[in-house]
Amino acid sequence: MPSIEIQHAPTNIEATSDMIDAVNVLKTKSPDQKTPKDLYDDSEFDKAKDKTNFRQFNDACDRVKNFYAQQHTLHTVAYNLKARHDFHNKTRAHMTVWEAIEKLNTFIDECDPDTQESQMTHLLQSAEAIRQEGKPRWMQLVGLIHDLGKLLFFFGAQGQWDVVGDTFPVGCAFDDRIIFGMESFRNNEDLKNPIYNTKFGIYSPGCGLENVMLCWGHDEYLYHIVRDQSTIPDEGLAMIRYHSFYPWHRENAYHELMNEHDKKMLAAVRAFNPYDLYSKSDSVPDPEKLKPYYLELIDEYFPNKVLRW
Repeated sequence: MPSIEIQHAPTNIEATSDMIDAVNVLKTKSPDQKTPKDLYDDSEFDKAKDKTNFRQFNDACDRVKNFYAQQHTLHTVAYNLKARHDFHNKTRAHMTVWEAIEKLNTFIDECDPDTQESQMTHLLQSAEAIRQEGKPRWMQLVGLIHDLGKLLFFFGAQGQWDVVGDTFPVGCAFDDRIIFGMESFRNNEDLKNPIYNTKFGIYSPGCGLENVMLCWGHDEYLYHIVRDQSTIPDEGLAMIRYHSFYPWHRENAYHELMNEHDKKMLAAVRAFNPYDLYSKSDSVPDPEKLKPYYLELIDEYFPNKVLRW
């Protein structure tokens, strides 16, 4: 009786299973969604855009210039210590992520020279740009929520100066690469403190940005909210905390404070920046059309639907 060859059957079954899985992925994939990309792949949506038209602060209106004059005057070590104390001792609201997004539909950022759209529109534009390029799902979520810290404006903020704007460290010398330069800090009382005016101030070389007090605002606030209440990876948390830290991720300032972990996070923040900055356009997404997709995405990374704000 001839022998029966069966040793290759498992391999054939596995190959067939893999083919079926591949077909199912294609069937369930949105027709406008591209092949998944790595976090660090260059962005493509912005290649045709004239980037010289963005962040033109020298030609900005008086509203933007006055904002930064106030921000650079009032962000002191003393204020930032108080802001962090208040954060840890008060829950401002309980709401879902989507409710928070809808609340920002009435908020216009005074310091942004590139758009007068509401923050809800900006968040959806950022998330959709990331989604259409097939970047990781957690990064799409970061695009959707990265500015939710601007809810601070509705929670007893003193103005927009302690909510929005490019961020910078306090407790060490202000760097001339901060927007509008050293002259804009001339009325900041920390300039009178001899320790705060040294290169490292209250910090030490290589101490790590986790140990540096960046000026309080929407980035810092949301970073602490999301770090404790989501499963977003470190790269996403860095995008949230540092996306407004332009002196660091664009102008290469304060790199002496970095540790090895920060070097890895810097690459992630730079990968995120185009989707924050260049996704601003005249095209306004439809929130109700996009809501089902993003509600599912939110649930994937936030174990509790209702967050403590």
